[in-house]
Amino acid sequence: MKGISERISKLLRKSGERRIDQPHLALPCRRFSRAEINIATNNFDKNLIVCRGSFGNVYKGFIDDRTISVAIKHVNINESRQRFHGFMKQVVLVCQLRHPNFVPFIGYCLEDERHGFLVYEFMVNDDLARHLNGTNPDHDPDPVPWKRRLQICVGVARGLHYLHTGLKHTIFHCDVKPSNILLDEKWEAKLSDFGLSKMGPPSLSKALTRIKTNRIVGTYGYMAPEYAMNGVLTDKSDVYSFGVLLLQLLSGRKPSELVEQMNLVSWARKCKQEGTINEIIDPYLMGKIAPECFMVYVDIATSCVRNQAERRPTMGEVHVCLEHALELQESADAAAGVCNYCVDEYTCNASSGDASPIDMVWETASENTTSAEELSLETAMPNDQI
Repeated sequence: MKGISERISKLLRKSGERRIDQPHLALPCRRFSRAEINIATNNFDKNLIVCRGSFGNVYKGFIDDRTISVAIKHVNINESRQRFHGFMKQVVLVCQLRHPNFVPFIGYCLEDERHGFLVYEFMVNDDLARHLNGTNPDHDPDPVPWKRRLQICVGVARGLHYLHTGLKHTIFHCDVKPSNILLDEKWEAKLSDFGLSKMGPPSLSKALTRIKTNRIVGTYGYMAPEYAMNGVLTDKSDVYSFGVLLLQLLSGRKPSELVEQMNLVSWARKCKQEGTINEIIDPYLMGKIAPECFMVYVDIATSCVRNQAERRPTMGEVHVCLEHALELQESADAAAGVCNYCVDEYTCNASSGDASPIDMVWETASENTTSAEELSLETAMPNDQI
């Protein structure tokens, strides 16, 4: 199967030779007719809208004689060549992404110059943002438990690590945030919305994994400083966004929410330096986080949001550390029986984030029964020849 870059280049060459309403690509996904989309959404019934966006709504739909629930994302192309290219590049990318932590892509529809549709499997537990912000009336209003938050983090880290290293070319997601993390019936995290994603150099090449762009896209609050200010995009930009997500899951606060006139990242840094890191913990989580897990988690989160991109860990390192944090939590829960930990033990060395997260895992592992071999970086995905 041809590589993503070759497919995209071919697509862009051909798009100038034919009307934009006639793309004929041999892609490994299903192509729906507009009639099928109309039937699936009951002619775009407003009661089936699950999300509203600036470029189109997302509908819950049913295909194959209503036996399969799907999410159908409407993309307003409006005869824009740029939007058409963006839509088709997204189709070319997502139809070839196969990973347990990505929302499964089923197919697309493009029959005119104004409207495109992306069809995904429907995720019954909605997106993470609605659970964190308490805006989802269809589910249990109780906050997300700490262990589940950890498991979600592990899943997202695994998916991002695959994007960065598991494909022939490095892919930058460019918009990691709670609303782009969907949850299936088992609460497994699924990355979604690759509309802003960009492709870097071959993942195994020695070329610098960096892109310079004048068009800044994404969500402020989650953007890495080098990208927001200078348009420099690397795999470490996704790491920064993920670090903001980690702090949000720990604190229950949005990144733009001000505390003492500081945003979430600045506030977390200040608290860590002053030895008051326990102040950022979501009140609901007080006493529910094992102190050993807390220390590892905070070190991971603060290392991800370092200002200097080269000092941030890779997503592979982050994934390993989060797996270890989850193991520490599970071990402590099993030993304690009742999960009611001493709040006074929620401390963290102000300088501990200066070490590599992997070094911190080795140091912690040496103090526990877990062997270093069990924590090796075997999580790296093999390169898929796509």
